[in-house]
Amino acid sequence: MMDLTQPQWVKHVVFHPFEGFEDLRWKKGGTLKYTAIIIFALFIALIAYDRWCGFQFRPLPDAHFSVVPYIMKSVVYFGAWVLGNWSICTLLDGEGTMKNICVYSSYALIPYIVSTFINVVLSHILVRDEQVFFSTVYYIGLLWSALLLFNAIKSVHQYSFTKTVAAILLTLFAMLVILFLAVLFLSLFQKVYVFFYSLYTEILYRVRV
Repeated sequence: MMDLTQPQWVKHVVFHPFEGFEDLRWKKGGTLKYTAIIIFALFIALIAYDRWCGFQFRPLPDAHFSVVPYIMKSVVYFGAWVLGNWSICTLLDGEGTMKNICVYSSYALIPYIVSTFINVVLSHILVRDEQVFFSTVYYIGLLWSALLLFNAIKSVHQYSFTKTVAAILLTLFAMLVILFLAVLFLSLFQKVYVFFYSLYTEILYRVRV
């Protein structure tokens, strides 16, 4: 069995989508350090695509910039995917731990991240009539990441093809539930905060009067 460094493992799983994650699983490769770097790169890629893409391929960005939507699209969505997949696959007798799901899923995002950065550069080189090249790069990265993600889940849990499809569909449903509960919790927390803050200001006003 091969003995690779962490950067070599990343390269191996990206360019060998069918056996790369199996090799990674048996060698117990992959670290959360690289996961953090990849998710940060995804965060930057989303910002770059929306803010720095050429105007002929993207509408002009809003004047008001906020990192919150990009944190949602990168960190929050990824966290919901990991938690949802772990929850579902625990019920479906999956063998993957939350750490492995997190690591393998993040590695699968690399082609999408790279294609996003490439498109940012291409948007300043290509003209509108050459949009087909822009779209081709985008879909290659997206489909490549989808293939890697499918094989990542299949390998980490040791599922069959059919069971992997079912697990991914159920994970997407679990993500919706998790995000809905998170929004509900934040809304409730906000109302509680406003109530106690109003109560505090009212008491402070009465004391001063």
